[in-house]
Amino acid sequence: MAGLVAAAEARRLGAAPLVFEKRRLPGGSMRLSSGVIWRHREFDRFRAECPDGDERLQRRVFERLDADLRWLADLGAPVTAQETGNPLTTGMRFDPAALTEALTVAAGGLAAPGRAGVVCGSAVPEPPGDAPLILATGGFAASRTLLREHVTPEAEHVLLRTARGSTGDGLRLALDAGGSTSAGLDEVYGRAMPAPPARVAPEDFVRLSQLYARHAEVENELGARFRTATWSEIDVAQWAARQPRARAWMRVPVARLRERVRGRTVGEMIEAAAAAGAPVRREPEHVTVETVAGITTTLGGLLVDEHARAAPGIFACGADAGGIATGGYASGLAAALAFGRIAARAALGEAP
Repeated sequence: MAGLVAAAEARRLGAAPLVFEKRRLPGGSMRLSSGVIWRHREFDRFRAECPDGDERLQRRVFERLDADLRWLADLGAPVTAQETGNPLTTGMRFDPAALTEALTVAAGGLAAPGRAGVVCGSAVPEPPGDAPLILATGGFAASRTLLREHVTPEAEHVLLRTARGSTGDGLRLALDAGGSTSAGLDEVYGRAMPAPPARVAPEDFVRLSQLYARHAEVENELGARFRTATWSEIDVAQWAARQPRARAWMRVPVARLRERVRGRTVGEMIEAAAAAGAPVRREPEHVTVETVAGITTTLGGLLVDEHARAAPGIFACGADAGGIATGGYASGLAAALAFGRIAARAALGEAP
């Protein structure tokens, strides 16, 4: 998302941006998301939930997002909901496919190699010497090598709940150019997902998320227990990713199956996992689901300033930029939107 936003903003400002899209289709992990772009209603809550983040970067997202959402809607991306469904947050919901299409058009449309616009199937090999470079390569959640180095020794077992092109290209390019890494390289955003032999296709990443740890007993295969402390349950996925085989068993009392979480009942989420093929054990008083940590995106990345600058002539946004959600959880799409526009203006020498 961040790369398309940056290109759309640069084009609005009169530039002719060239977008190198590594995959055959644009959009990255935005295509796989729920399409909800949000911020905390209160900045103090943002700071409390992401206490190790850079306050300057967080304020940029918090203060700019409402105007950025209006800008996004003005591009023609259909808004499917004017609220998030969570009283702690405010924002909008977009259809991910339609949002990707609108941003691609605003970025100049699909183009042939060497032409301004979005060139698919082509990764930028090295920083260009005669133009600013904006990195928005999606972090490194799809690289098991980098996940093993920075996040978990169980990297071979996690489910990659992310765009497969997010393998750390931006991190490498900026570090080679003199950039630095942010805090929180070991932090990820993810979800508990149905464990193998379940079949989990990319289009099922949102639907098959198992979001009921607050109503369950959560254990690893050795019997060690974990109690979630966050409303987002991001801590469950982070904990499970570091357990043997990245597994966690969620044992739910039958009396809790009718509890609702984000528009679905616990029972409905469990039935979806069972239908996908996950191991589900049913007992008179409990239902137990075997889950695996699904990693969506990395939260640490390149150290950037409030203008998204990562190195001389190089800017980073989206999951390539660390320091926003460090220590907790905030909307990755919101950061991509806000800092995509910021990076474009900074790269073109415009006022922040």
